[in-house]
Amino acid sequence: MRPPVSPAKNHILLVEDDRDIQTLLKYNLEREGYAVALAGDGESAVSLFRRQKPRCVILDLMLPRVDGLEVCRLLRTDDRRVPILMLTAKNTEADKIVGLEMGADDYVTKPFSVREVLSRVKALLRRTAPDAAPASRTAGALAVDFEKYELLLAGKTVPLTPKEFELLKILWSANGKAVERDSLLERVWGYDRAADIDTRTVDQHVARLRAKLGREKRRVVTVKNVGYRFISE
Repeated sequence: MRPPVSPAKNHILLVEDDRDIQTLLKYNLEREGYAVALAGDGESAVSLFRRQKPRCVILDLMLPRVDGLEVCRLLRTDDRRVPILMLTAKNTEADKIVGLEMGADDYVTKPFSVREVLSRVKALLRRTAPDAAPASRTAGALAVDFEKYELLLAGKTVPLTPKEFELLKILWSANGKAVERDSLLERVWGYDRAADIDTRTVDQHVARLRAKLGREKRRVVTVKNVGYRFISE
């Protein structure tokens, strides 16, 4: 039997209106030691999020009262750091990109395996060691504080998702060296078998990160057939 995990550190908000999926995921998450709060609609989800401050949110895209995209936007307005795993029955590239642009950190397409959801949740809860990089750095018009999870561009705050921030942190901390896509998947997403995951996940997040860096986007360089590196000079 797995030892219980502290609910204070592993509290998950599950937002899903399908009772069967609710029951299935709640049962398996609790077996893994997580404390699970349930919301069956978007309005309840936002209220629970603000009251309970979970460590992770599993969010269905199709919800009554307030849809998943709007819920995601509201949660991101409240807290940029809590990871959000979006569940979607829509399988088009555009739908996934919209969800990620609204602030989701990852997504799983229905129908999904419980094992995959658990793996994604575990990955989202992992964090890079606090001493992996100096507390603050600057490059051109960019200034970052890794402890505060804050990025400034010409003195103005740049809103990054947790995954985008971790990507930036790892690339910046590599001091100009290229970081392979598989390494980024393992270190940012926490996957033990990166080869089983579509590396386009990294490319999509890097593309969004670049867009947010504005005139400094040139600092995130693609290394063909390898991955990415960050130029700080």
